[in-house]
Amino acid sequence: MCGFCGEIRFDGRPVDIGALDRMNETMQPRGPDGRGVHLQGAVGLAHRRLSIIDLSAHAGQPMVDNELGLTIAFNGCIYNYRALRGELEGLGYRFFSSGDTEVVLKAFAAWGPDCVQRFHGMFAFAIAERDSGRVTLVRDRLGIKPLYYAEGPGRMRFASTLPALLAGGGIDTDLDPVALHHYMHFHAVVPAPYTMLRGVRKLPPATIRVIEPDGRQTQRHYWEPRFETRDDERDLSFEDWQDRVLEALRRAVARRLVADVDVGVLLSGGLDSSLIVGLLAEQGQRGLNTFSVGFETVGDEVGDEFQYSDLIARHYGTEHHKIRVDSASRLLPELPNCVRAMSEPMVSHDAIGFYLLSQEVSRHVKVVQSGQGADEVFAGYHWYPPLVGSRDPASDYAAAFCDRDHAEYLRAVAPRFHGEDHSRALIAGHFARPGAAAPVDKALRLDQLVMLVDDPVKRVDNMTMAWGLEARVPFLDHELVELAARIPDRHKLVDDGKGVLKALGRRVIPAAVIDRPKGYFPVPALKYLRGDVLAFVRELLHSERARQRDLFTLTYVDELLAAPEAHITPLRGSKLWQVALLELWLQQHGL
Repeated sequence: MCGFCGEIRFDGRPVDIGALDRMNETMQPRGPDGRGVHLQGAVGLAHRRLSIIDLSAHAGQPMVDNELGLTIAFNGCIYNYRALRGELEGLGYRFFSSGDTEVVLKAFAAWGPDCVQRFHGMFAFAIAERDSGRVTLVRDRLGIKPLYYAEGPGRMRFASTLPALLAGGGIDTDLDPVALHHYMHFHAVVPAPYTMLRGVRKLPPATIRVIEPDGRQTQRHYWEPRFETRDDERDLSFEDWQDRVLEALRRAVARRLVADVDVGVLLSGGLDSSLIVGLLAEQGQRGLNTFSVGFETVGDEVGDEFQYSDLIARHYGTEHHKIRVDSASRLLPELPNCVRAMSEPMVSHDAIGFYLLSQEVSRHVKVVQSGQGADEVFAGYHWYPPLVGSRDPASDYAAAFCDRDHAEYLRAVAPRFHGEDHSRALIAGHFARPGAAAPVDKALRLDQLVMLVDDPVKRVDNMTMAWGLEARVPFLDHELVELAARIPDRHKLVDDGKGVLKALGRRVIPAAVIDRPKGYFPVPALKYLRGDVLAFVRELLHSERARQRDLFTLTYVDELLAAPEAHITPLRGSKLWQVALLELWLQQHGL
């Protein structure tokens, strides 16, 4: 797990080494163990390293193979790299390191860009070809690893984070009106290729982008799950599906143990993270480091789930670490730092939780497994069951998921940002696509391919990598995702959703963490804005910078400030915090 950046020149001018250095330095937290820069004609690559596999200098990056004429900058982990290495050695390739980066390089030489079809893992990389001058950018199937780019006069730059591109300079930092609509309407999810800034785009998941020396570019999508049961699976029972999912999940968890350092678990105490701990224990892991975070209670809303994480920790004898956060001493002082770690504004309350938890975890381990993705893959959210039999599933989904309607959006933002209802159009377009017949499956496909990527997955990457911590997500193993997509919706929705996962969970872990109300990662202080937190938000939104920006209308801001707890979204978020978070993100990044 690392960070990388690069510049490609199309105008005959030399690579801006100063800009490359600034971009690379910005990503120091992602890769505190080493740095490197490589210039090759019109291409410059830079890298920050977090040493997880092959801790030696041989695996340093950018990695150059002079024999093949290839240079790579790579972020992520290929879990099946040893098997691929054996296959490549059988083809005659020789290796000078023992890690996965060189395997990606040799695989590209052997099989071209389609090598990604052979990878099990999370990855984003850039490969420069010495002889052709061509550069290939790739992002993994589910967008677990980020990749941003910006095009300017005679050049293109790319980086693992958006702030790195800002550090390079020359970016159009005007707000993108389409992205703003998604942020305010589609639960702060801004789908690729958009970002909040006009001048920065992000490579979509499962995408290969090829840039020629003259600036011509081609792009193709290489993977998408099919939400259709195969003919040979139509007679499978509910129990048969459990067996298949359990086998695939065991394999996914085992794959993510590949490392030359210890691997821990982020343990919330819910079904998903508890299953990971149970399966690791089943595979013989002992003395496992587990980590939980909790916040102060506000009103009737409890801010932690320690009773459940403690139960799992005791049951499996883990080395359990708990951190408690109160808004006065830690949450408020750390909020600006947390927001600076965001490549894009992330409204979910638990971002600060992941940020502070990752700080603690990084003192103990470099790698953790986490339960993100299980709800989107196995239908765990409350908006899935009501879609059964829906005559207008796109509208029903939007009513449950979206933070506000278009009319409220037009009241909220300055007239220069008024325009089409981009978010509802996005939802309708996705629901109309072939490949998912049942309304539930249409929603799951949208959530997996869009919402998941630009909400929980991005949040986990940004908050963990802010402390040089690698997070691995077994529920997003692509084979497991493909299998889950094929499960008939009637099985997915057993037991009010997530039925297959709950049923197999009872075979593995204590039922007490399954048979309870669904929990989230609660941060009540950012939902029910009161006291010091409310004062902070009020000062922020009435600041001179916010007034000069003229992004939100004063009448709308004052309406939210007058009664914060009366303005809660359908997904139980604070509309006031959403507005404040965007302003805070813009200020923290100097925009």
